[in-house]
Amino acid sequence: MNLGLGCVCRPVCWPFGSVLDSRHCVFALTLLTLLMQVVVEANSWWSLAMNPLLIPEAYIIGAQPLCSQLVGLSQGQKKLCQLYQDHMQYIGEGAKTGIRECQYQFRHRRWNCSTVDNSSVFGRVMQIGSRETAFTYAISAAGVVNAVSRACREGELSSCGCSRAARPKDLPRDWLWGGCGDNLNYGYRFSKEFVDAREREKSYPKGTYESARLLMNLHNNEAGRRTVSDLAHVSCKCHGVSGSCSLKTCWLQLADFRKVGDALKEKYDSAASMKLNTRGRLVQMHSKFNAPTSHDLVYIESSPDYCLKNQSTGSLGTVGRLCNKTSEGMDGCELMCCGRGYDQYKAQIVERCHCKFHWCCYVKCKRCTKIVDQFVCK
Repeated sequence: MNLGLGCVCRPVCWPFGSVLDSRHCVFALTLLTLLMQVVVEANSWWSLAMNPLLIPEAYIIGAQPLCSQLVGLSQGQKKLCQLYQDHMQYIGEGAKTGIRECQYQFRHRRWNCSTVDNSSVFGRVMQIGSRETAFTYAISAAGVVNAVSRACREGELSSCGCSRAARPKDLPRDWLWGGCGDNLNYGYRFSKEFVDAREREKSYPKGTYESARLLMNLHNNEAGRRTVSDLAHVSCKCHGVSGSCSLKTCWLQLADFRKVGDALKEKYDSAASMKLNTRGRLVQMHSKFNAPTSHDLVYIESSPDYCLKNQSTGSLGTVGRLCNKTSEGMDGCELMCCGRGYDQYKAQIVERCHCKFHWCCYVKCKRCTKIVDQFVCK
């Protein structure tokens, strides 16, 4: 693509009449290159959650142009797309599951995991190596494990099927190990290959901020995957005459994703602050605490306060957010509104009421309207 940048070695007359010498031109080009790099880095595979092309019919065998046109994929991710085109729908579903869970977990926080566009998804806030970024990377990697593992079990993917996990040693002898379990092993490996591809393609000098951020992202991706693995459990079904349960068939099943979100939220609250050592490795900022394991979240920068809208940090602020007047927590008006105060409104809400059970077998409700007080941050 010709951007008309042939001005490096000669003066250029710009439309507003000024003339830049070659040094100024080189500086302008360097700045433009950095800005372009920021735009490229802002795009993410998370955009698959927002992409309207994610329908099974779109992934036709050999449809390589589709993979190259998907926004946010790195070169390695595009190659995996070409090899595993039927997986892309479920990567998108995994990203969407992660985003929804993030928004649920942070619904009462100043930063509430808002999406801002279809390419970067979360905007500039993800360029800060904060706790919030750590959680987002972990929950989205976990979402891909969850979606792909279950797609295998349901027979939606050509390269995998039911789980082949080994029989647990503590399972009673007379119980059968079989059924069709979630293929956690495949989902874990594919998520690692796809999600980590962007980071593994990069190479930065040791000791730089970029290298620290790369290590942070990889660590949190792995923490998300391991949380899904840690919460997977054995599920069983009884067989026998009149429900005697004389025989059981058991299989591996993933936990409900809300439990994954709850576990990662706890890890967010106890996330470890890290820094680079002289060997270019992440080490804990405060050595008096226990070192984080591969199951914990880590971050390298303090979070902004998210009180006011700030284009440089990507903060959307809390102006206009609902708050709870009686709460002393983060959802309370004092903390949510950052001391700016709040406005009170009367709002009309409609809800179900006077529900009755009718034989057989349905519940019928009336719709009631009531006026409630709502409090909104100034």
